[in-house]
Amino acid sequence: MVEASLTKHLAYLDAELADVDNDLETRVRASAVWREREDILRSVPSVGPVVSRTLVGELPELGRLGRRAVAKLVGIAPLNRDSGAWRGRRVVQGGRAAVRAALYMAALVATRRNPVIRAFYTRLLAAGKPKKLALVACMRKLLTILNHLVRTGQHWGQAPATATA
Repeated sequence: MVEASLTKHLAYLDAELADVDNDLETRVRASAVWREREDILRSVPSVGPVVSRTLVGELPELGRLGRRAVAKLVGIAPLNRDSGAWRGRRVVQGGRAAVRAALYMAALVATRRNPVIRAFYTRLLAAGKPKKLALVACMRKLLTILNHLVRTGQHWGQAPATATA
């Protein structure tokens, strides 16, 4: 009895999720600004519909801020923990959690599928950096590239992908 109830509930939630996805697709395609921005974001290898729609919806400042400001806004800029002569570790914290989570997954895929990010990640690992640190650096580099592309209105294949992190 409980299993049947759970199965029905899961089917209902799947149908609701499909409706929300379709509604979101319709709204993004109906707006010329959102459609153009999503097309630019989706041109980058490793950026799929979830990441592009998260960035369109949760980070409207993308393309309007500088690379450091947008990284700090998302919460992936290394912040120092210094006091007087004492020098602490650099940490990333705060920011917009939904955007950070989406960028994490995109950077994870990019270390395998995006040639620019893959080379950057490999170089950091060869220099002895921890994997998590290298992945966060890739998140920041990917965000910098996306910010540049949105600002210039260019797609991945059109723009030189040499934006610095």
